Amino acid sequence: MIDNSIMLTALFAFVTALAVSFAMTPAVKILAKRVGAVDIPKDNRRMHKTPMARMGGLAIFLGFIVSFLLFGHMDGEMRAILIGAVIIVVLGIFDDIYTLKAPLKFGVQVVAALIPALSGVDIARFTNPFSEGGYFSLGIFAVPITVLGMVGLTNAVNFIDGLDGLAVGVSSIASITLFTIAVLVSENYVAVIMAALAGGCIGFMPYNMNPAKIFMGDTGSMFLGFILATTSIQGLFKFYAIISFAVPFIILGLPIFDTAFAILRRVLKGQSPMTADRGHIHHRLIDMGFDQKQSVAILYALSMVLGLSAVLLTTSGEVKIIILVIAVLLSVMIGLSITALDKRGDEKKQHQAEAQEDKHEKS
Repeated sequence: MIDNSIMLTALFAFVTALAVSFAMTPAVKILAKRVGAVDIPKDNRRMHKTPMARMGGLAIFLGFIVSFLLFGHMDGEMRAILIGAVIIVVLGIFDDIYTLKAPLKFGVQVVAALIPALSGVDIARFTNPFSEGGYFSLGIFAVPITVLGMVGLTNAVNFIDGLDGLAVGVSSIASITLFTIAVLVSENYVAVIMAALAGGCIGFMPYNMNPAKIFMGDTGSMFLGFILATTSIQGLFKFYAIISFAVPFIILGLPIFDTAFAILRRVLKGQSPMTADRGHIHHRLIDMGFDQKQSVAILYALSMVLGLSAVLLTTSGEVKIIILVIAVLLSVMIGLSITALDKRGDEKKQHQAEAQEDKHEKS
């Protein structure tokens, strides 16, 4: 049974975060330009052609924190998560202004992750699928593995922040998915947190969609990854038996896969895993001929399918069948859309080539 009072609280949290984030973004844009938090396109990894203010994630953070303080539940674990989040946001601000070295960023991320990990937000054990009622205990490895997971996901969202609206949209979809699951299994405090995070993201989206007026920068991408990671560990890993281990990885499958593939690719080339390159999934879609809007739409759809799959694992009966049908239909739509867009792109290139030939013939 869904608690109507929690749904109303979550709605207020969502609207408040959305309004604050939307209202604060123009002010954050002015601040970013004044402090020098500007992204200058200096290599082929960047899709924009002119200098762009970044640090827009500060507006998302402000929307989230105001909403949570008004409607969320503060306990020791949540206090530790917020302290870690503030450290991550401050790190992001300095990185957006000064472009910090990777080892320094990694070290601060570890410190930020240690605060909640040592306060009870950890993966202490998970269910053994081969033994009814049994579980695996991580013992002394609980904190190191938890910190590794938090830092990994913090950077995973950062890695996919390469196209206008991509990271904030994927994070919105992940937040809404986590909210839905939390409601279904009566994890009310997680539902309010995710409602606030989704509101903060969606309030920022009008300024970040192509053509973007401001980037979220590392301030936003690292904050989103950190909150999604800590909330998944605090909530999902502790409330839902066997599925608890799989659900967070399905919801956040896109950034996790992209990060894992990037690390593997760089290691095989003899490079540092933190070395920037142009091999991320969004770069590959651009290289295939899709434009930014098409690439983002494809990755949104993929994230939605993964989100629906995660919700599917936590439901049963008629709801599971309905979600499965929606997921299948969405998958078919993605395939048809990619085919149509690819064909349209080929036709556009052909028309451009023909027009160029006609121009040469006339000259």
